[in-house]
Amino acid sequence: MTYFTGMIAAVPTANKQAYTDHARAAWPLFQKYGAIRTVETWGVDTPKGKVTDFQGVVRAKDDETIVFTWIEWPDRAAADKAWEGMQNDPDMAAMGEMPFDGARMVFGGFEPLMAEGQIAGAPYYQGFLLAVPEKNKDAYTAMAKDAWGMFEKFGCLGIAENWGVDVPHGKLTDMYRGTKAEDGEAIVFSWTAWPDRKTCEEAGQKMQAEMEGQEMPEMPFDGMRMIWGGFETIFDSAK
Repeated sequence: MTYFTGMIAAVPTANKQAYTDHARAAWPLFQKYGAIRTVETWGVDTPKGKVTDFQGVVRAKDDETIVFTWIEWPDRAAADKAWEGMQNDPDMAAMGEMPFDGARMVFGGFEPLMAEGQIAGAPYYQGFLLAVPEKNKDAYTAMAKDAWGMFEKFGCLGIAENWGVDVPHGKLTDMYRGTKAEDGEAIVFSWTAWPDRKTCEEAGQKMQAEMEGQEMPEMPFDGMRMIWGGFETIFDSAK
């Protein structure tokens, strides 16, 4: 089964090109260990939230930008073997210092819940991070499948919903603390792909207008703690 490593970090805005170069240089190493694809995206619309937001997840500073990244692997076993092997690989050490604070980067391993349409290769993405009660896994999947029809109607290229199966707790930051996850909740790392930012923003307005006056269905998670943002692609290994 396809497996994803999802990562979120805060990068000094001035280091955008250095970060892009670093991501490009890292790809051959990931590829050597069996990665299928990596996509790196740069935050251009990451609003501050009342309860949670991407800035809080990685303790971002005012002069930093959020990056939202995923690496695709053939399966979890391949990913686990790769990360173990890279720890002692001289090529990893040769890459030098990272152009961001790695201690505040959050990451995890995720299995797909659903994927529809074109989930990669897009210029623009909306990225999501949230905590979902483990008992609501099936209900969340059903909700996401229902939502895809509306997204697609308004120009969305694809959707990927991924369920956390190996999300570590960190010393400074992690995805649990970032989403204020409660006992019995799993982390979901997901995204929607769009042809451009304008189409995405217009779709949001159209969906809001279409749902106006309708009773909102009960969601299988706490929407107040859901984190979202808009990101432009800065590196896609397939291109």
